Amino acid sequence: MDKTWELVTRAAALAGRDGRRILGIAGPPGAGKSTLAARLADALGPRTAVVVPMDGFHLARTELARLGLADRKGAPDTFDAAGYVSLLRRLRAPGEATVYAPAFDRSLDEPIAGSVPVAPAVPLVITEGNYLLHDAGEWAAVRPLLDEAWYLAPDEALRVARLVDRHVRHGKDPAYARAWVARSDEANARLVAPGRDRADLVIDTG
Repeated sequence: MDKTWELVTRAAALAGRDGRRILGIAGPPGAGKSTLAARLADALGPRTAVVVPMDGFHLARTELARLGLADRKGAPDTFDAAGYVSLLRRLRAPGEATVYAPAFDRSLDEPIAGSVPVAPAVPLVITEGNYLLHDAGEWAAVRPLLDEAWYLAPDEALRVARLVDRHVRHGKDPAYARAWVARSDEANARLVAPGRDRADLVIDTG
């Protein structure tokens, strides 16, 4: 991404403001959100920025099965949105103790609690995920907790191909992966798309 340095500079300026700041990176599945968040954090260094992924609030597979939602994993109602909002509120007002956030292990296809330590002195939290700008239900509380929100707008054909490849790399049959993307990921992408109008910055990633 040739705009990375410009984005690093913008994130550094946000981190330089008084107090803890939260930068949200949103976009459809496969847009490159986690990749950009990692690049920003690497460039700024661990004393300045920590990445807290929204995907850590996926419901566990056993709970999705109990709720009859296993075939819709990734939809807004398959996350603990209220838990994510509560964590963002804690992160906005750091105390003297480290806050531990969950992460998502793609090899296990499960959230892992207590995976991401956020020390109280870290000035910038970068959070990324599909639904940061979604305005329905509990998700509507996320946007007001973000100091800045960026929306990634990738080339659609490249995004879909990247999604299929990701599913294949994590064990899905190619035909199943293509069907899952067409049925599930693309339905979620359509839900995410209106959020670009609530972003401070729309990034065309080509």
